[in-house]
Amino acid sequence: MTEPWGGVQAGMLLVATPALQDPNFADTVVLLLDVDDNGALGVVLNRPSGVPVAEVLAGWADAVAEPDVLFHGGPVSTEGALAVALLRSDDDVPVGFREVSGLLGIVDLDTPTELVDGSLSGLRIFAGYAGWGVDQLEGEIREGSWYVVPGEAADIFRDDPTGLIRDVLRRQPGELAWHSTRPADPDLN
Repeated sequence: MTEPWGGVQAGMLLVATPALQDPNFADTVVLLLDVDDNGALGVVLNRPSGVPVAEVLAGWADAVAEPDVLFHGGPVSTEGALAVALLRSDDDVPVGFREVSGLLGIVDLDTPTELVDGSLSGLRIFAGYAGWGVDQLEGEIREGSWYVVPGEAADIFRDDPTGLIRDVLRRQPGELAWHSTRPADPDLN
């Protein structure tokens, strides 16, 4: 994994700002899974669907964190699925696991579940993903569409992702934390 631009790297979060114009990402928090010289790939953490994992990937239903539904990972390849997982320990890395950052990684959903059973402390499955060319994401960050902040495992596997933006911003240093209390429409303030 390289760090091609501005310190943005896998494992970090992109938090949508009010300046973001793309409706696909309004009010979202995106976990970056891959950042390299070709661009970036991530998944939206706070858009659960109403589709139970058991309906689509029955073998993985018992392995996912609550809520046990698919999450809308982004507008790219929405017919495909991507699994983000957290290892219990770096001493027990199962077949089919690819590290993203520390104990956080991606699990190949073609891996038999019995090969990962007991190795993971969290798993979430996303339908689709978000992707950017290197110049595209750099431009969106420069224009103020995204706050780039450190991520934590708890951000990915929380039971209720509705307050994720507020909680992520609240823990940031300085003025960025103030944005956690920003009204949805400042004109109504």
